[in-house]
Amino acid sequence: MMTNKNSVLLLYTGGTIGMSENLCPMAFEQVQKLLPELEQTGVNITNFSFDPPIDSSDVDTDLWEKIARMIENNYDKFDGFVVLHGTDTMAYTASALSFMLENLAKPIILTGSQLRIGELRTDAKENLLNAIMLACGKNEFGEAMVPEVCVYFGDELYRGNRTTKKNAEHFSAFRSYNYPLLAKAGVHIKYFTSNIRYPDKSAKLCVRTKTDKNIAILKIFPGITQNAVSAVFSTTNLKAVVLESFGSGNVPQENTWFLNELKKAIDKKIIIVNKTQCNSGSVEMGRYPASQKLKDIGVISAYDCTTEAIVTKLMCLLGENKDLEKVNNLLKTDIAGEMTISDSE
Repeated sequence: MMTNKNSVLLLYTGGTIGMSENLCPMAFEQVQKLLPELEQTGVNITNFSFDPPIDSSDVDTDLWEKIARMIENNYDKFDGFVVLHGTDTMAYTASALSFMLENLAKPIILTGSQLRIGELRTDAKENLLNAIMLACGKNEFGEAMVPEVCVYFGDELYRGNRTTKKNAEHFSAFRSYNYPLLAKAGVHIKYFTSNIRYPDKSAKLCVRTKTDKNIAILKIFPGITQNAVSAVFSTTNLKAVVLESFGSGNVPQENTWFLNELKKAIDKKIIIVNKTQCNSGSVEMGRYPASQKLKDIGVISAYDCTTEAIVTKLMCLLGENKDLEKVNNLLKTDIAGEMTISDSE
């Protein structure tokens, strides 16, 4: 049973959940009027609205920093945090926050909706109400049930940096392909505690918000040309490239120019991270000759990271560290539960 001792800070950034009939962003006060059930939760809810609300396609690193600092400044005042966010870039924001907020001991639940809150069949009400309950969830010792940055959508709670948006139409918009659920909401909320990361109780929250956006994504496809690859690596101030490869991390090997382009980039201190194009599964560098050569020239494995996680991890690591060797080592390290490192590598 929830009591008034539970408190949540609700950060309203924008998104479909707060759209009006003409698809313009509403103020959060208007959203509240359409959800009177908020008063029945037994939770002290304080809200902060970003002004103006932000379409998720316009999300940038500045928003991540603002959310992280808002949580830092209010960390001791609330039991948990809910971030209302557009779905298109929600997985990126969740991933970024997981790297910015080290030693997190309280829940941060990102949610939104596929239909605006004023629609008759909207999924917004259930998503928001359950997100608030999850943000307050505590065990018998008064500790947070899920002290992680999470995404809640369609009755399922995921680790934020393991999610990707899978569907633009269905209410089950997100999926965690390489990591199991943290909780599931039905008649009762069922927590899968063996899947949840718990912090060192002696460690304090550490917030790091510096980012570096000088990265690019290079997706391999049959027939890719040298001009296209060269253009990516010729980007001014480029520091890192996420190489989206085939299968378990394979790239064309018949054309020697391709590996030569990668080697030239690595020699110029550009970091290259190998991320499979597949939603499920992991990069296994060296499993096939096509990926062994990448390993030999210094390409780093992303293991089973999502694109959202590896992109934001690179941004955060490069923003906080000038030592590229340290960045390379941290890329091979599971920092916030974002990847499973195989024994073979």
